[in-house]
Amino acid sequence: MKIDIKTFRVREGKSVHLKKWPTKIKPLYKSKDDYKDILAEHIKDLRASQNLLYADNRYSLLLIFQAMDAGGKDGAIKHVMSGVNPQGCQVFSFKQPSATELAHDFLWRTTHCLPERGHIGIFNRSYYEEVLIARVHPAILQAEGLPEESLADKKLWEHRFRSINDQEKHLYGNGTRVLKFFLHLSKEEQRRRFLERIDNPEKNWKFSQADLAEREFWKEYMKAYEACLGATSSEHAPWFVVPADDKINARLLISQIVLDTLKGLKMSYPETSKARRKELLAIRKQLAK
Repeated sequence: MKIDIKTFRVREGKSVHLKKWPTKIKPLYKSKDDYKDILAEHIKDLRASQNLLYADNRYSLLLIFQAMDAGGKDGAIKHVMSGVNPQGCQVFSFKQPSATELAHDFLWRTTHCLPERGHIGIFNRSYYEEVLIARVHPAILQAEGLPEESLADKKLWEHRFRSINDQEKHLYGNGTRVLKFFLHLSKEEQRRRFLERIDNPEKNWKFSQADLAEREFWKEYMKAYEACLGATSSEHAPWFVVPADDKINARLLISQIVLDTLKGLKMSYPETSKARRKELLAIRKQLAK
């Protein structure tokens, strides 16, 4: 089944109103077994594309995942990337910044984690936290040690959006393709997942009082996400709003987007020269004896 990904892409320069974007859509699978078959096929194709990405060694791929708590980021990363070679893939999770990270500009701590050519990098949360949680909680911004004139600048967020756009454009020009996923979860589905984490002892570790406290800022987060998605989705680094109330539906959609992007790159295995081919045939002749 071919999934049309254009519906979920945020168009460049367009305002975003998340209430108009669905958190749940018609299943992209007929049954649980059908889901497993589709995902297995996607994983198989992803493995082949990753091998080609590594051999071609001209591009890299950066996948960015953002969501409210319980949005399904961990599960999406685990299931979609389950078949790729771990040597060519790295996952980084960004939480509360350290003192060293706070002493640098807001893009510093993620920049040195960017994937090298031939590799896939995954950011579980990212530099976008600096225009999301830092916007919802001004105290976090105050703790970053910025000059007074920066804190007083009414266009602070616009400047940060521009810095992000400039960096992503720079990455694109140097071979890194950036895909950004906002897992769009409804507040009711988050409540249900929180209850499940409380009721299931094996999931107790996933829930904390802080999660409940952040839930109180739902409207503020939605406004921050709307501003962020509208200002930073571009042709070279698009945002995709993924309906996330159905976890397995979301995984199929994400894997299709990643596949389509990799298949759209002009990649090929390195060609063997005539001299090298002659050398290999001579070695083969020796091995055959």
